[in-house]
Formats: sequence, structure tokens, C-alpha cells
Amino acid sequence: MTLGIIIQARMGSTRLPGKVLRDIAGKPLLAHVLGRLQMLKRPAKIVVATSSAGENDIVEAWCLEHGVSCFRGDEADVLDRYFQCARSLWMSDIVRLTADNPFTDIEELERLIALHQKHGFDYTHAFGQLPIGVGAEIFTFEALSRSHRDGKLPHHREHVNEYFTDRPELFKIGQLDIPPAKVAPNLRLTVDTEEDWRRACALAAQAGGTWLGTEEAIRLCSSSA
Repeated sequence: MTLGIIIQARMGSTRLPGKVLRDIAGKPLLAHVLGRLQMLKRPAKIVVATSSAGENDIVEAWCLEHGVSCFRGDEADVLDRYFQCARSLWMSDIVRLTADNPFTDIEELERLIALHQKHGFDYTHAFGQLPIGVGAEIFTFEALSRSHRDGKLPHHREHVNEYFTDRPELFKIGQLDIPPAKVAPNLRLTVDTEEDWRRACALAAQAGGTWLGTEEAIRLCSSSA
């Protein structure tokens, strides 16, 4: 198994333009995403997948400056961007992350990958129970290839996972069970709006330079509600 982690990132967010390089507690959002992956125990090829649009030159430049692999592909066809990236780097299984999620739960990501490997799933996810922006998903290159070949609808091309969820009968799909203390599906720990960004800044500041765990983030958000 050649594990790859592809982080999709672009500057052209509609609701929060430039968010992937926006500052949170002294460093860009993208740096937070990459920093958490340093805690991952298993080896993986980590790459930022941005688009070929000129506004994303700055994303590539930041990656080059910080020694991070960067792949550039189609702006609108994100499914093709993932497929071309995974194929070029010979990835057999791909974790999909996005550059607007600075609080990915690495402990649950480790469990997700292990579950995916143990049961030979085509697609495995940790969504629906964790706070929004904390979970992840993983799929085989074969499943990605099938989605790339057969997923023709616009939303299949824009969202990498939606051919899996639209056609579950074609894939062996797994879902990670989440510990009760981490269940908070209505809590937003993603960064998609100004309010999200302010919340992320406050949480990062309270963490004081350490990596904030999911249970602690839930507690802090509950106490400030």
C-alpha cells in the first residue's frame, strides 16, 4: 500500500477568498493543516493539490518555500485533479483532506486508515459524528479511477467523494465509529466564513502553541457558547 494524502487548496473561495493562506495564530491556515500531519505515525506521500489558475501561483510558491510537494491541475474538475495527482505519484490509497480544516483529528485518521486497510474497503469515511472539518476520508486508486471514468455529472467532478455516495452499490464502503466524547456533528471546526475563521483563531490562541484535540475543542466551544 502506497499511502497518499492529497490536500486540496485554492485561493478562490467564494465566501472567504484567500483563506488557505490566511493567518491563524501566527501562521497560514495551510500550515496548520500540514503541521497536524506531522503527528501521523505511518509513512505517507503528502501533497498539496491546487489548480493551474494564476491566482494559485502563490500557493505553489508557499509550498516550494516550505518544502511541500505541490501538484497543479484543473480548477473546476477537482475529481480529475485528484486522479491525475494520485496517478502521477503512484498512490494506491488516497486520504482526501482540504486546506480549510485546521483541526483534523489525527488519532481518528490513524484509526480510519487502519479500518480501511483491515477490511479492504474501496471508500472509508469518518463523517457524520465528528465536528464538521475534523473527519477525513480514504479511497483506493481503483475506486478513484472508476469515479473518474464514470462520474459524469457536474457535482461528481466538483466533489471527489460524491460518485461514491451516489452509487454505493458499486463500492465497498466503510464508516468509522467515533468515541462518544468526540461526537458533536453540529460544531463547525472548518474555516469557510469569517465566523469560522474567528472561532479557529480563538481556539488556536487558547491552545497556546500545542495541537488542540477534538475533545478539548468541543469543551472550549461549549464553554464559550
